[in-house]
This record gives sequence, structure tokens and C-alpha cells, in this order.
Amino acid sequence: MLKGKKYPVILLTCLLAFALLAGGCQKSSKTSDNNPATDKSSKLSAINITYVKSPLNVPSIVEKQKGIVEKEFAKEGLQINYPEITSGAKQTEALAAGSVDICNAVGGTSCILAASNGVDLKIISMYSRAPKAFMIITKSPNIKTIADLKGKKVAGPKGTVLHQMLLTALVKNNIKPEDVEHVAMEQPAAVAALINGSVDAVLAAGGSAEQAIKAGGRVLINGEGLVDGASVVAVSGKFLKEHPDFVKRFKQVHLASLQFIKDNPEEAYKMGAEQLGITVDEVKRMYSWYDFDPTIKPSDIQELKNTQDFLINTKMQTKTINIEDLIAEVK
Repeated sequence: MLKGKKYPVILLTCLLAFALLAGGCQKSSKTSDNNPATDKSSKLSAINITYVKSPLNVPSIVEKQKGIVEKEFAKEGLQINYPEITSGAKQTEALAAGSVDICNAVGGTSCILAASNGVDLKIISMYSRAPKAFMIITKSPNIKTIADLKGKKVAGPKGTVLHQMLLTALVKNNIKPEDVEHVAMEQPAAVAALINGSVDAVLAAGGSAEQAIKAGGRVLINGEGLVDGASVVAVSGKFLKEHPDFVKRFKQVHLASLQFIKDNPEEAYKMGAEQLGITVDEVKRMYSWYDFDPTIKPSDIQELKNTQDFLINTKMQTKTINIEDLIAEVK
């Protein structure tokens, strides 16, 4: 048993030790509260970036094939995942679900529809503009104009620039969208359906359009005068808020890929040809149709507004949103 004189000393020592321990814990907690970004960044172990190589997304192909993104984030030890999601609607769904952080090349149409349905996303840059690259192709000798599509089957992805082009062309020619049977298919399957004769026309772009033409298809129209064929780079609003530095660095990586193409065009065209299953000459020819300037210009914002007007008028979208609220300036 402890002697009476020693007991208060031991008790006092224990109380002092406990106070110091509690103070240390409190300080640690306070530091965490003052540096939330540090804590959040430390939890980031991977970045999920959609890989969309069609119709002719040479910058994305270069980024992946050359490992440019991996090199940028190597010091953090981040794992870079490239889920191949070609549908714009599915990209934004994945963004909403948290399985994708960055949609690298997604149609403005898909972004507007998703945002109007409550998906938290931000457009951080343009990806490309290419009205000539988006086409309606047919093999039928009886289809010579858009008006001839009435009562016919047209295959292609829904909720995309291609879909918007079709509907715009129909409305412009006084044809109700419901008068044409739009069969929802991704581009490769749609081209196969055109080739085997199960559909009358196909919505295709880039390499898929080239394949349809090689198989006997004929271009009915392209997107000139109908759509800009714009695609954008979009990120999860949550990801941008928690990891703004990573988003900024990704934008720099994208600029690096564009510079690589400028400095090494033949190598970039060859990579594009291998990934898309077309010839280098075809890549060269089609590349001239594209404007890959990532700057968001006033004309791009106006095009997004025009797209929203169209979606509202065709009842594909029911809730109007402020397009400017979608744009995030990342410097």
C-alpha cells in the first residue's frame, strides 16, 4: 500500500500527464481543421479519367500512350485509371456516382442534361470543336436528303453531339423527331448495323465514320451549320473543391499533350491510327477538321446556350440552368 505522503505526488503527476496528452490531441485536431485540403489530398490514392479515343481524340491517345498523366503524378504515387466510357450520358452518370473524377472529352449536350438533373459537375476547358467530323451516313440509294429519313431507322448514341445533330437537322427540315426511329447504339455497333442492313442510316464520327464509308456508306450531311461538334473536359464539383491543385495540374498535362502533337505530329498520327484502326493518312486528313484549343471562348458559351435552348425546345430537358454556373476557371 502507498504511503500517505507519496499518494498526492503520484496523483498530481498523473493529472499533469493527462493534461499534456489532452492538450496534444487538441492541438492535432485543430491543425487538421485548419488544413482540410491537406487532409483531403492525402486521402487521394487514384484519379479516374475517362478514356475516349473516338472519334479522333488524339490528345487523349497521346496522354495515355505516352504516360504523360502518370509522370505528372508519379511523386504522389497516385494510380491513374482510364475507364473507357464512350457514351456522354454514361460518363456523367459515372461522375455523379463518384466512380469517375474527370470526363476527358464529353459532349456539352451530356453535361447540360446531367447538370439540369442535379449532377454536380464543372466544365474546366474545351476539348475540341469539329462540326465536319460528325456525320449522318447511309447506304440506301433512296435516301438523298434529310427528308427521306422519315419513317426510317437511324442508329447512333443518344444524348451526344451526334444525337443533337440529327434532331437539329430534322427540326430544320420540318420533320418531327418521332417520325424517325432512333435506335440507341454506340458507334461501332451502329456502323455494324448499317453494314448488315438492319438500319437505314447511322450517326458516326471520326474513325467510325471512315469505316462506314469504306463499307459503302455515303455521307448524307455533316454537322456544319447544325452543331459545333464541341466536347469539353468536365470534373466532379466535389473533386474540384477538394483537389483543385490536381485539377490544375491535369489541365497542364493536357496542354503538354497538345504540345507533343505539335512537336511530333507523325508520331502522334501513328499512335492515333493504331488506336483507332485506321490509316495514318486518314488520321492526317481528319485531324485538320478539329480545333483542339482548350480555351473556353465566348462563342463556346453561346454554343452551350444554343444547345440548351434546343434541348428545352425538343423536351429532352425540362429544367433550365445557368450555363455560366457550369464553367469553372482553373488557373
